[in-house]
Amino acid sequence: MSLSEPLGAAPKGGAFELIRPRLGARNSLSARLGWLALAGLLVSGLVISLSAAQTDSLLPASMRPVPSSLAGPFGGTGLDLGLGGLIAVLSLMFVCYAVAIRAADQLSGRTVLMSIAALNALVLFAPPLLSSDIFSYGAYGRMGALYGANPYLHGPNAFPLDPLYPFIGTQWVSVPTAYGPVFTALSYVIAPLGIATSVFAYKTIAAISTLVIVVVVWKAARLRGLDPVTAVAFVGLNPVIIVYGVGGGHNDLLMLAILVTGVYVLLQRRERMGGALIVSAAAVKLTAALLLPFALASNSGRPDGARGGRGVLSGAGLALAPIAALGFALFGTGPLHLMGTLKKVQNQSDAHSMLGFISTGLGLGNLGTNAELVLAAGFVVTVMWLLRRVWLGKIDWITGAGWATVALLITASSLLPWYIAWLVPLAALSSDRRLWLTAIVLTGVGLTSL
Repeated sequence: MSLSEPLGAAPKGGAFELIRPRLGARNSLSARLGWLALAGLLVSGLVISLSAAQTDSLLPASMRPVPSSLAGPFGGTGLDLGLGGLIAVLSLMFVCYAVAIRAADQLSGRTVLMSIAALNALVLFAPPLLSSDIFSYGAYGRMGALYGANPYLHGPNAFPLDPLYPFIGTQWVSVPTAYGPVFTALSYVIAPLGIATSVFAYKTIAAISTLVIVVVVWKAARLRGLDPVTAVAFVGLNPVIIVYGVGGGHNDLLMLAILVTGVYVLLQRRERMGGALIVSAAAVKLTAALLLPFALASNSGRPDGARGGRGVLSGAGLALAPIAALGFALFGTGPLHLMGTLKKVQNQSDAHSMLGFISTGLGLGNLGTNAELVLAAGFVVTVMWLLRRVWLGKIDWITGAGWATVALLITASSLLPWYIAWLVPLAALSSDRRLWLTAIVLTGVGLTSL
């Protein structure tokens, strides 16, 4: 399959068709390349998992050297890739990913799904990779469940003697939670577990979320007349999702699992449930709310062109009520401070952004507030333009939301590698080749952010 060509159509419906028809001779080379690419992904995933406990570049700084309780079953291998070896392995993984999605239309669904499951299993049993966020999740839960403090009002530094405190990234110890009330409530449930068990719990949630995304993308791709095997390969084999997302146990994947399910039910024209799921995803991480205006602007696939905005809006309102009640019951007015915390978080990571990358590369230093205001204005204008195009029927709402996500990633003052996962499922469900290529390029950019 060429990335410059439209996806092959598939019969509509949600059932899995795991075995392809017999290949012709001219497609056998593409199939062999696909098999080699899958093998390369599995080998690189295995090497990363085996070497993670000894390779400093794969570990968050707060976890070096890794305690034996967090090293996982591969911790005793003694394999150290070093920075050069890690770059080579990640480069191999990226190349294999690009080849695999190009050849996915010649592979069976069973082969691709088994490869995705194997990659998830490998990184699940590795130590936490590349980010200390998983320890921040645990700290916020422990603050509320064990100490009775409000994580929306205080940072983990309120309890410096807690055994989890040394594992939290130094730049985050004074920052209150930036996550939605549903996820913060979940962290309360996990809090009584020990540190190692809670880390494994968050990684398990991320791995299960990835598999949910894969299943839902399969079903949604078929509804949109797209090749489901190619779509799930695009999502489930993505190195950023596997290494950063599952490897780091990031809650972005839980948010995406709920959000993509909302997209799927909207494609089935179940507007109320779709609106409710989008709001629920935003209650895990606020980023999901970006999809709501595009769902409101679309005609939800109705052949008569009638918009389902009223149903989406009512569903969103119905979900918002119990979420707000939960938030108030557990955190009082604390979640009202969320926007201020998000602004603080963005300002703390300005070096990890497109603006920071460009200014550093050109030797311009910190471009400051004015440049950020220009980027924010550019993001708003871009989103409004995309919404108008969706409203007029010039682009479909999933593609519009995908490009809006690209705009968010480019203009954000903080762009951490796992944020690229926000784009990948939307790109997989779009027939816009430019959006696919953009997601692939951003995946490569994310893998260079060691």
